[in-house]
Amino acid sequence: MMLERKRVDAGSATDTCTTRRRLLKFGAAASLLASMPAWAKAAPRRVLAFEHLHTGETLHVTYFANGAYDPRALTAINHLLRDFRTDEIYPIRPGLLDQLYRVHAAIGSDAPFRVICGYRSPTTNDFLHRTTNGVAEHSLHMDGMAIDVRLADTRTRRLRDVAAALKLGGVGYYASSDFVHLDVGRPRHW
Repeated sequence: MMLERKRVDAGSATDTCTTRRRLLKFGAAASLLASMPAWAKAAPRRVLAFEHLHTGETLHVTYFANGAYDPRALTAINHLLRDFRTDEIYPIRPGLLDQLYRVHAAIGSDAPFRVICGYRSPTTNDFLHRTTNGVAEHSLHMDGMAIDVRLADTRTRRLRDVAAALKLGGVGYYASSDFVHLDVGRPRHW
């Protein structure tokens, strides 16, 4: 944040009001910063990269900067993580993106997340629930709260271990399919 410097005459009422307003704005910003978790303060700019394995689409995006989520970046992420079977788009929870960001940082990976599944429409989820093992009837994928991923430079077992240790939500490990399920539901693992 850049502060503008102005020369102020000591007796000016207008300058005193302007100074008070600036101090109040600074105080509000300082209060917001103080209320943020420590990891958020350390990461004023959050970047994620994705490679969708079913569509071939890629995205490298700054989704959070200057203390706010970028609506255009969120729209791009929602599109990339859409239900690729039905082309339905649904808002992905920013908390899930923050979880991905923190897991990626904790691992120290340079690779994009390889996406197996992001949002899942009720129709797709019902089909997968009936035909595939391990698909929940009321999956958090249908609420934009879950994603199935892997990283090219990290074993999925390590991805699972780091995500589970952070306790930011649910972590499922699917060794035979080589992916990890992450969600922003209650912390649990399987």
